[in-house]
Amino acid sequence: MLIEIIREAWIALRRNYTRSLLTMLGIVWGITTVTLLIAYGSSFRDVLVGGFDAFGKGAVICWPQQTSEQPGGQRAGKKVVFEQADLDMVKETAPLVKHACLETVRRPGIAYGDRMVGTAAVRGVCAAYGEMRNEVPSEGRWINDSDELERRRVAFLGGRIREQLFSGRPAVGEIIQIGGVRFTVIGVMARKIQLSNYFSSDDESTWIPYTAAGDLWNTKDAAVMIFEPVAPQFEKRAMAQVLAAVATRQGFSPTDPKAIQMFGRDEFRPVIDALTIGLQVLLAFVGTLTLGIGGVGVMNIMLVSVDERIREIGLRRALGARKRHIKFQFLAETLLIMLLGGAIGVLLSYAIAAAVGTLPLMGPLFEDESGKGDIHLRISLTTVTLSTIVLLIVGVITGLVPALRASKLDPVEALRYE
Repeated sequence: MLIEIIREAWIALRRNYTRSLLTMLGIVWGITTVTLLIAYGSSFRDVLVGGFDAFGKGAVICWPQQTSEQPGGQRAGKKVVFEQADLDMVKETAPLVKHACLETVRRPGIAYGDRMVGTAAVRGVCAAYGEMRNEVPSEGRWINDSDELERRRVAFLGGRIREQLFSGRPAVGEIIQIGGVRFTVIGVMARKIQLSNYFSSDDESTWIPYTAAGDLWNTKDAAVMIFEPVAPQFEKRAMAQVLAAVATRQGFSPTDPKAIQMFGRDEFRPVIDALTIGLQVLLAFVGTLTLGIGGVGVMNIMLVSVDERIREIGLRRALGARKRHIKFQFLAETLLIMLLGGAIGVLLSYAIAAAVGTLPLMGPLFEDESGKGDIHLRISLTTVTLSTIVLLIVGVITGLVPALRASKLDPVEALRYE
C-alpha cells in the first residue's frame, strides 16, 4: 500500500516536472539555511565554551577578604590571609577537594639577552596548578613536584611572553632572568584562546615554583588559593569545606560569606548557557522560518494540484477509494517534494561548508592563526538529524491542508466538475 502511494506520488510529480522542480527550490534553500545555521550555532557554542574551559574546567579561585561576623567575641573586619598552614588544613579536612594550591604573583620584569618584558605577571604556583588551570605545554613540560620541593629556578612561559622574548626561536633550555635571578625555561605554552582570567591572561604570564618565588619576594601570604573539587557537581559543597577549613584555623565564622570571595564555573555557567543556547535557538528559529516560507510555496502548489485533479479525485472515490487514501496520496506527494528538496539541500550544505571552511571569530582578537578560536562549518550527523526533523514537521503541516481539502471533496460533485 505504502509503495503504491509513493509510486503514484512520483508519477503525479513527473506530470509537471518543471513546476515540481521550481517548487522544490524553496525547500532546497530552506533546508540549506537551516542546516548551515544550526552548524554555525553549534560551532559558536564550541568556541565559546572552549574559551571558558581554557580557564580550567573545575578550578575555583579564592580571594582573601575581611570577616563580617563576630564569633566568640572577636571583632568584625579581621583581614583574612592565606598561608601554608591554611593549605594544609584544607588538604586535611576538605574531602571534596581534589587539588589545592597557593598562588603568589608579582611583576619583577623578565629579560632574555637584550629583550625585556617589564609588565608580565610572574606567578608562583604548585605542580597541581597546571592540571587545575589547563596549562598545557606545547613544548617541554610543566612544573613538577620535584621542582617545588627542591626550590628549582625553572620557568614555564605563556605564548605571548615566549614570542616577545624569543621571536619564534626555541625557548626550552634557555636561561632567562626574572627580577635579576636566572631561571631555566622548562616549557612553553601555545597561544591560548581564553575568555576568563585573573591577574593577567595566561598568554602574558610566566609560572615558577611557589618555593622559588620565595627567592624573589616575600611569599608568606599568598595572593589567592586555587582548588578543584572532586567533581563539578560538588563545587558548592567543596567551597563550604574550604571556607570552614580556613575559618577553623584563623578563628572566624565558617558561615561568614564575606571572609573569602570564591569564583568558580558556577559563577559564569548560566552566562555561557544563556549566550550559546539562546543563539542556537534563535538561528534554528530563523532557519525554520525560511524553510516554512518554502513550505507555504509547496502548500500553494499542492492546492492548485487539487483543483486541477478534482475529476480524478471523484473518479477514485467512485471506484472505491476512501477519504484516507486520497489524504495519504496528497500528503505523500507533498512529503516527496520536501524530502527530495531536503536531500539536495543537505548536499548543498556540505558543499557550501567545504567551500567556506573557517569563519573568523576570536582568532583575530587573540592574534591566533591556528583556527581553534574560529567558526568551523562542520555538518555533523546531529545537525542533519535536526534539519530532517524540522523538514518533516514543516512537510506534514504544509501537506495536511491540501490533503484534507482533497479528501473532503464530494465524489458526485467532483465527477460533475469541469
